[in-house]
Amino acid sequence: MVSYYATTLAGERLRRCYELAPPRVQRYLREEARFVCERLDRSDAVLELGCGYGRVMWQLAESPRFVVGIDISLTSLALARALTGVRPSCHLAAADAARLAFRPASFDAVVCVQNGICAFHGDQAAVLGEALRVVRTPGRVLVSTYSDDFWPDRLDWFRRQAAEGLVGAIDERATRRGTIVCRDGFSVGTMAADGFRALCSRLGVIPRLAEVDGSSLFCEITV
Repeated sequence: MVSYYATTLAGERLRRCYELAPPRVQRYLREEARFVCERLDRSDAVLELGCGYGRVMWQLAESPRFVVGIDISLTSLALARALTGVRPSCHLAAADAARLAFRPASFDAVVCVQNGICAFHGDQAAVLGEALRVVRTPGRVLVSTYSDDFWPDRLDWFRRQAAEGLVGAIDERATRRGTIVCRDGFSVGTMAADGFRALCSRLGVIPRLAEVDGSSLFCEITV
C-alpha cells in the first residue's frame, strides 16, 4: 500500500479528493484541524506525519514556531512546496513515519491526523514509538482515526472519489463498517478505542481518548 500513497493517491489526485468532499466531511476536516491547533503553543516545534500536499500543515503553521511535514510521496511534497511557497515556519521532507531520522526529543508535538495510523499500512507500534522518541518532555503526541459514527459519511466520500476515478471502484462485498476496500487493491481500516489502548499499553504509555465532532477519535499522549 505504500506505493499507492506514493504514486496513485498523491499530488493533485489527493488534493482533488478533498475538493469533492461533501459538507459533512468538510466539517469533519475543519474540526479535526481545530482540535489539534488548540493544543499547540506558539513556541512549539511540530512534526506532522503524512502531511500529503500540506492541507493541515498550513493550518498548524499559523500558531507554532515551525512545522515539519513528512510524507513518502515526492509528488505530494512537490505540490505542498508549490502551494506553500517560501515560508520560514514550514519545512518538508521525504521520510517514513516508522523510521524517522530526527534526533530524540526534537519536537514539542507530533501530529498524525485523518487516520494516518491505519492508512500508512505499516507497523503501528513502530510509528507511535518513533513519535514518542522524537517528542520532548513536556510534549504531546496527537493521533486520530475516524469515529464509528462517521462511517456512513466516510463511505459516501470514498464512493465519490471512486466515481471520479481517484481510487478504484468500491468492492461493496469486501467493504464492511470501518474498512474501505477497492477493486484496485486499495484498502484502509480504522482504529477503535480498544486498539489505541492496546497499542499504548505495548509502549508503556497512557492515552487520553477524545471523540471530536462525532467524526474523529483522537488518541493524545502527553510526555
